Amino acid sequence: MQISNEEYRQLKPLLFSLGYRLLGSANDAEDMAQETFLKAYQIEEELVDNKKAYLCKMMTNRCLDLLKSARHKREIYTGPWNPEPLMLEGDPSEYVLQREGLSIAYLRMMEHLSPDERAVLLLREAFDFTYSEIAGMLDKKEDNCRKIFSRAKQRMVAVEGESLDYESNRSIILRFIEAFQMHNMDALLELISDNVTLFSDGGGKVHAAVRPIHSRSNVIAFLFGIISKAPDNFYVEVNTVNAQPAILIYIDDVLQSVISFYIQNITIKEVYITLNPDKLPTLR
Repeated sequence: MQISNEEYRQLKPLLFSLGYRLLGSANDAEDMAQETFLKAYQIEEELVDNKKAYLCKMMTNRCLDLLKSARHKREIYTGPWNPEPLMLEGDPSEYVLQREGLSIAYLRMMEHLSPDERAVLLLREAFDFTYSEIAGMLDKKEDNCRKIFSRAKQRMVAVEGESLDYESNRSIILRFIEAFQMHNMDALLELISDNVTLFSDGGGKVHAAVRPIHSRSNVIAFLFGIISKAPDNFYVEVNTVNAQPAILIYIDDVLQSVISFYIQNITIKEVYITLNPDKLPTLR
């Protein structure tokens, strides 16, 4: 299959976006996209009717194979697993075309889906392929794909109410930071849900909570504990991660962790702290 420079420029972000959403890993998505293009050059031109659909099929199947082989690793992963945070510099179109379904909360919920459910949901909802096209990509019947999509949507209902209003969410996060700095408990109680859950991902590489932390009082105490132990060269900034505002924590000008949020009805429902150093270098 011949792929021009212009076609590569247009299709590379699509494949990366698909792979990142399927795998929750920017590095793996980048590798899978490159492998897909290399394999595509070996395909005879006359066998391909639609390059975009064919490449997405190849990319999807490569990612599904990786997901199935990595399932055991996820099962023995130390502590909660968060997707790799993705921070884009420059033109975001170089990496991600669609912003729907890109939040940490959404990607984390995808972990509850089977690989096939994940693929059908993304191909239909985020990439707008028809059921007929999806059936061809996954070698399934069209009716089966419809059923898989319906089942996946039901399992993702927990994040349907997520706020994706960037400015509103940024305002909430800035107030959240200020409330901690000022030890303003009234403000914290207003911002954080009573049944909030915090997921701290250290991957066994750095110190982190190995179990989810539940309830507002426990989460606030945990965060105050982190702040109390922070060195003098500790500072934070708010930046865009996975198309939403997030807190980046630096020590001695080195990124140590990323804090992302699931916000619903102007209230923080979940907090995701990613400390695993293997995940932080993927920030771009």
